[in-house]
Amino acid sequence: MRLADAPGAQEEIRIDAAPAVVWKLVTDIGLPARLSTELQSTAWLDGATGVQPGARFEGFNRHPYAGEWRTVSHVVGLVTERLFSWAVTDPDGHYGGGEADPAHPMATWKFELEPDGPEGAATLLRQSVRIGPAPSGISVAIARMPDREEELVAMRLEEFKAGMRATLEGVKRLAEEGA
Repeated sequence: MRLADAPGAQEEIRIDAAPAVVWKLVTDIGLPARLSTELQSTAWLDGATGVQPGARFEGFNRHPYAGEWRTVSHVVGLVTERLFSWAVTDPDGHYGGGEADPAHPMATWKFELEPDGPEGAATLLRQSVRIGPAPSGISVAIARMPDREEELVAMRLEEFKAGMRATLEGVKRLAEEGA
């Protein structure tokens, strides 16, 4: 897979808790930072206090090969108890992608919830990511080693999948403990 293909990854988990319970967890932008090795912290911007279309939040990230960087994410998809999606931009030009534009993100992330089980007492939770089209850390790595592009993309997608699994398992644990 090449970066120009807009590669992505997805993980899912079944949670023995209603979508309303799971929704409160996945829309807490601070939760992934507690469950991730890469995302270190998040904060709402512009006075926002929760998910709403167009709301923005910043994230601070750390990776052993890419170093540290800040992102600004824009809520681009929102259907209560069904979908929360955000486009990640590079507001500081760390990766040289030009103006931070949610229509041209470094990546787009998504949580999707589906009621499951009798009377929707459980939830099928999916998390996914699509890389690009704006430059990101993987773009920098590929520019340095173009002959290894497919290997680098595959490695980054595996990192994302491992992070998603940790997040989904954390959401499951918290939702089922509180349900």
